[in-house]
Amino acid sequence: MPRSGAEARRRLQQAALELYRERGFDQTTTAEIAARAGVNERTFFRHFPDKREVLFGGEADLRAALMQEVADAPDGLQPLDVLLHAFRKAGRVLEENRPFSEPRLELIGKTPALRERDLAKAAFLTEAVAEALRRRDVPDRLAGLAAQTGWAAFHHAAQAWIDDPSQSLDAHLLQAFDDLRALSANAPPAQVRPES
Repeated sequence: MPRSGAEARRRLQQAALELYRERGFDQTTTAEIAARAGVNERTFFRHFPDKREVLFGGEADLRAALMQEVADAPDGLQPLDVLLHAFRKAGRVLEENRPFSEPRLELIGKTPALRERDLAKAAFLTEAVAEALRRRDVPDRLAGLAAQTGWAAFHHAAQAWIDDPSQSLDAHLLQAFDDLRALSANAPPAQVRPES
């Protein structure tokens, strides 16, 4: 039996990941996850509200860390550079936990119920990042656009890291933001629309 709450939580997450990969998400029950982790089902529900959430534990910590990193970014940076600073720090957590992160991201990519939860979490995190940018006096419209664009670049980099582990997540993240800058630098100027 795990002695601490953190240990039980970690074992539940690992057990869920293993079972989802072996049997599939839909075919796995919370009782089976608890049994594999060496705890009872009540312990599972003490840590996670449902079997989807077991793969998204730590989201509140990530949100708080991202908001803090946005706040702590050096003055004078453009919004996307602020986000790159924050995502590089957050990316270290994924890299340090690659044995869990990699199969987790693969599983989410092929499981509709988990993709749905991932999208909801992404929207929540994106709004938190936008709020952190607003606190740095980035105008509302730009804060929202930067947060959504930055989050998309982060996800793109994470997928590239899964597909090509020969480079670090940080290297993929730097490349994604460089590509983003190249796209916007090459964009034609907006056309003036005639008034109706």
